Parts: sequence; structure tokens; C-alpha cells
Amino acid sequence: MKDKEGYIIRDQSKSHFITATVVDWVDVFTRKSYRDCIIESLEFCIKNKGMILYGYIIMSNHIHLIIQSENNKLSDLIRDFKKFTANSILNKIETEPESRADWMLKRFEFTCKSNSRNEKYQFWQYGNHPEEIFSEQFFWSKLDYIHLNPVRAGIVAKASHYIYSSASNYVDDNGLLAITKVDNPVIDVLKPKTISTIYNW
Repeated sequence: MKDKEGYIIRDQSKSHFITATVVDWVDVFTRKSYRDCIIESLEFCIKNKGMILYGYIIMSNHIHLIIQSENNKLSDLIRDFKKFTANSILNKIETEPESRADWMLKRFEFTCKSNSRNEKYQFWQYGNHPEEIFSEQFFWSKLDYIHLNPVRAGIVAKASHYIYSSASNYVDDNGLLAITKVDNPVIDVLKPKTISTIYNW
């Protein structure tokens, strides 16, 4: 299935690196309540929708996932996940205390007007920029990219200290979600960065 950016999920059974971004890069996930909504939705998808989650991170306005579908229906899984999380978070914004509610809802409403698919609000940008995981090396490059997001942003000094990601699953075998861990990669001693040095400097 082809998304708006032209990226295609050619094989619905393969694992993919995907990105879901809030419209206008609105910093919704600075609030714990909305981050927890993503965690709860991922947990539900793992338990009930055949999602295999290898890695994830929730940043202030986007999320990255490395996922696979047990049912070979990855596009449907991503669509349902985005639809549910959008509705759930929008409901929280409308009904729970939120100082930015008017501003955020106006942004989501304005974006919606240019897209006939939505009735009132658009929360997620269209497209997921899916990239098929075609090798072990590519998998680890994407996982490292995901986990180092908050380090590059200056939020934490160590990737495993950022709890809204799977970094601690790989470092300490502990995290908010029970993910599907991939065995540590073969370490090339000639390279200065390994899985341990990257995550625990």
C-alpha cells in the first residue's frame, strides 16, 4: 500500500520502520497523559491485533516504530492504530484540563478542512514513511536512530534513561512495554560504537 509520500509497503508480512507525526508538528506528547495513550494502544495492539513491536519511541510531536504484523496486514494495523490513538487523544484534549486545547484543536480543525477524509479534526499527518527492514544491519541502524532521539535532543544523557522508548528493554531488559527483542548484533570490535557504548555513555 502506497502512502501520500510515495513510500510503499510492498510486503505486508515484513517488519517495517515507520514514523507517525502530529500535524503541524504540534508538541502534543509533552503531556504524560497523551504519551500514555500511545503506550496503552501499543499494548492493546500487541495483545489483540497481532502487532510485533521490536522498537519504539515517543517524542514530543512524533513517534517511531519498528513493527510487523502477525496477520500479514501491516497497513491495516497501522491505519487502525493511528485512527484509535487520534480519536482517544482528541477526546482527552476536549474533555480533560488542557491549557493549549483551543489552540491545538484549531490547528487540527484547520488541517482537516483541506482533507475530505476527516469529519472534524486531523491529528496525524498522512503517510508513515514506511521502510522495509531488509537486513540485520538496517534493523540495528534504525533501532539506534530511534533510541538516540532523546539523547540528540538533549533530554537525557543515556538512551536507556528515556522511559518512553524501548532502549531500556535492550539495555536493562525492562520497559513500559513488553516488546519482541532481537538478539544483540554481532559486535565489530574495529568500530568505536557498539550497542553498549551507544546506550550507556
